[in-house]
Amino acid sequence: MSEHARRWGALWGSEPDAWAATEAQQAPVYEAALHAVGLPRGARVLDVGCGTGVFLRQAADRGADVAGVDASEGLLDLARTRLPEADLRQADMTELPFADDTFDLVTGFSSFFFAEDIVRALGEARRVARPGAAVVAEVFGHPDRCDLEAVKAAAARFRDSEAEYWRPDAIEVLLPAADLHFDRAFDVTCTYRYPDAAALGEAMLAAGGAGHLAGPEHVDELRAAIVDALAHRRRADGSYHVANEWHVVIARA
Repeated sequence: MSEHARRWGALWGSEPDAWAATEAQQAPVYEAALHAVGLPRGARVLDVGCGTGVFLRQAADRGADVAGVDASEGLLDLARTRLPEADLRQADMTELPFADDTFDLVTGFSSFFFAEDIVRALGEARRVARPGAAVVAEVFGHPDRCDLEAVKAAAARFRDSEAEYWRPDAIEVLLPAADLHFDRAFDVTCTYRYPDAAALGEAMLAAGGAGHLAGPEHVDELRAAIVDALAHRRRADGSYHVANEWHVVIARA
């Protein structure tokens, strides 16, 4: 793997259990994507940036033969517990370890925009997809409907400049360069529920290794900034319900 992939893998794997609690709440996006592509039983599915395997578990439960890659060994360890039967590998999304024309569906939920070369990553998804297969990519929705924009803003000074590819229109314009053909797109809103400010802070710090990036000297400052930015989502019982719109793009190989 490239140094870029190793770095992001280490960041995402810095707090795997904390991230797993958030990933599990993204099920509505995964369900909508599976419904949209009409996945048949026996289909071969690859999830790029598979994390702890929540999407792949849903696909496997529908009868798919699933595989996943992630740069984080820590997240893959949790995915292997969830999916002992799956082909799960630590790999760089710009160098997928699979043969051409292997999969009936390739997905990348909040993953492609972390690639060192996003067009190359999309091109690799195209390469391993069978002709006509769906390639699904998820990015942030409209900023006004994304509570997580506040988290991005709070963590911005600790991150690299990958953010331009998080926009809802970013993936569509890159598809032709990867020899992919736009099919359709839709938006799904997920609500993430946390019992208190401490749980909210830990979950948000785990996303993309934000807390690790901030470092021990700034992590408390970042946690406080995140909780403050999402104060409008605090409910009377002290819990937080954070809503975020996701933009899902379906392309064809």
